[in-house]
Amino acid sequence: MSNLGRRTSGSSLSPERQRPGPLPVVAYRGPVSVKLTDLAKSGGCAAKYSAARLEELLRGFVPAEAENLLVGLAPADDAAVYRLDDERALVFTLDFFPPLVDDPALYGRIAASNALNDVFAMGGSPLLALSIAAFPESLPNETLAAIFGAAAEQVAAAGGILAGGHTLRDEEPKYGLAVVGTVHPQGFWSKATARPGDALFLTKPLGTGLLLHAAREGRRDEVGLAEAYDWMTTLNRDAADALRPFLPNAVTDVTGFGLLGHAHELAARSEVRVVLDAASLPAMTGALDAAAAGVRTGGDSRNRDFAGPHVQADGVSGDLLALAYDPQTAGGLLVSLPADKAVVLEAAFRNAGLFLRRVGSVEPGAGVRLA
Repeated sequence: MSNLGRRTSGSSLSPERQRPGPLPVVAYRGPVSVKLTDLAKSGGCAAKYSAARLEELLRGFVPAEAENLLVGLAPADDAAVYRLDDERALVFTLDFFPPLVDDPALYGRIAASNALNDVFAMGGSPLLALSIAAFPESLPNETLAAIFGAAAEQVAAAGGILAGGHTLRDEEPKYGLAVVGTVHPQGFWSKATARPGDALFLTKPLGTGLLLHAAREGRRDEVGLAEAYDWMTTLNRDAADALRPFLPNAVTDVTGFGLLGHAHELAARSEVRVVLDAASLPAMTGALDAAAAGVRTGGDSRNRDFAGPHVQADGVSGDLLALAYDPQTAGGLLVSLPADKAVVLEAAFRNAGLFLRRVGSVEPGAGVRLA
């Protein structure tokens, strides 16, 4: 399978200008006595706790005073950042979820990518990872070895080392990573620093939740699924490397809360208004067809409950709205940077063979408008 993560920013999604990058998606060839997805109530980032309920739970929680804690819960971001000295800071994150595919190696690689991408979303570089795992004892050792092995390969592709972990017995499988990386204490990216006049970009198309859920309902789109698998195993490393020289004002990754959920977080924490162009939203092959057929994940309704009160989307079709609320797994970066850098940024991504799509702008005000 080709790696579709290295694509240009034009309307076509055909591969172009191959460059060294993440490992190709390789199918697991061992025995599969149990379908992993049959053991999960929901999979991938669609299994996330409701963002609205998380806000309620954490409201009023004040972390201990710590001079060197640069990013914690006030406000929360994609990862915590702790300053070691004037030149070094640690980036720390963890992420895990139930299986969203039956192929154990693919599951391990997707879960690893999703966790590692939090470090890239902060502008950092991964150093070390530990597995967070919970599996039924009935699963064959070969299945577990495929999950761990694929995750270790993905950590190595990100520039880090998988150094161990912790595994529990649980009838619902869960896997992910705790990741430590580094970043300059004055060079990390935040979702709380977008500025009016910025242009907004996405570094991956949308639709993983729609495509995976459609397949579970018996509406498999083989081309779309292959594309989704490729994107979910594409690290955001190359996109972050291409972006770093442009000194973006704000960056976050688009995962379980969907584009509109993460755009709402960026707008609220930056105290700005995010304006998204519905016609410019990039969709994976078959994602809009799935939306038109009425496919919705469980995360769709939770994302609407969370972001919906802050979103204006009058006149936007139901299909595009479903795409914008769709929970993503290992999604791309949502980038906010001065509009006068936009043309050069697009050229840099195009020359690197990387996907980039301009999807909106930042204005004074509050909330999110999709039009």
